[in-house]
Amino acid sequence: MDYISAKKLILPIKAGGDMFGFTHMMNIYRGCDHGCIYCDSRSECYRGGRPEGDFGKVHAKEDALNKIEQELQKRKTNLSERIIGTGSMSDPYNSFEKELELTRGALRLFDKYKCGVGVITKSALAARDADIYSQIQTHSSVNVGITITTADSEICKIIEPNVSSPADRFKAIRKLADAEVFTGVHMNPILPFITDFEENVRQVVEKSAENGAKYVLCYGFGMTLRKGSRDYYYENLEKHYPGLKERYMENYKEQYICNCKNAKELSLIFKEACEKHGLLYKMKEINRAWVKEKPKQKNLFEF
Repeated sequence: MDYISAKKLILPIKAGGDMFGFTHMMNIYRGCDHGCIYCDSRSECYRGGRPEGDFGKVHAKEDALNKIEQELQKRKTNLSERIIGTGSMSDPYNSFEKELELTRGALRLFDKYKCGVGVITKSALAARDADIYSQIQTHSSVNVGITITTADSEICKIIEPNVSSPADRFKAIRKLADAEVFTGVHMNPILPFITDFEENVRQVVEKSAENGAKYVLCYGFGMTLRKGSRDYYYENLEKHYPGLKERYMENYKEQYICNCKNAKELSLIFKEACEKHGLLYKMKEINRAWVKEKPKQKNLFEF
């Protein structure tokens, strides 16, 4: 584990710039060791001067918790309106978090300063912090989203080699739900010719419902590929799915967005399954359910 410096850890998001309802973003780590073969964060545009191949190495931000508290102290007056998101570029529950507890420490600070939090992770370790999420939820917005792209453990081992198993992630959903934490499943990406089949979609939705998820989110039936991430993905296709690289090249060439050929059919199956199991699946409805309304200012003439 290496430590790197950072001037600020909590950065504002421009109004209307985040579809998940976050007002700010925080990355307490840089890099990720989950090893997902499809990760868009491997793209050259996200490298920020880092050497090629460095993405898989996790770095922690120096003096992170002290810096976070200092940043929160400066803005005491409007913290109740903040929802700090984490997990977009680096999973907050990487393999080092179990020992370092930097994410857990940040959550304690969010509770102390009364601000909300939204998390996206592929790790079952998120359930460890169910107690703090539950406490934050008494005063602010909380959403713990766990990414589960497939319920098939064998496929998972290939496309997400270092993450918690799908079964363990569903168990984490159950633990969070039992603690009455607002939680759900992110099903993206859907990999063309690998996870783009009806049974996979139905299984993820059904198991999500069985384990107490409030929603399943799939904001597109396909994946993204660009320079940097495409090369790594194709290397792994050649290793695990011989001949599939050529199929991708034929169908998608240099396209950034690679939609599944049966995207429309899968979308209908997904919608039907979510409605059958009473799960939210539209972004606006999900955000409406978890983002607490800002308290209205009391009229001075009301008694």
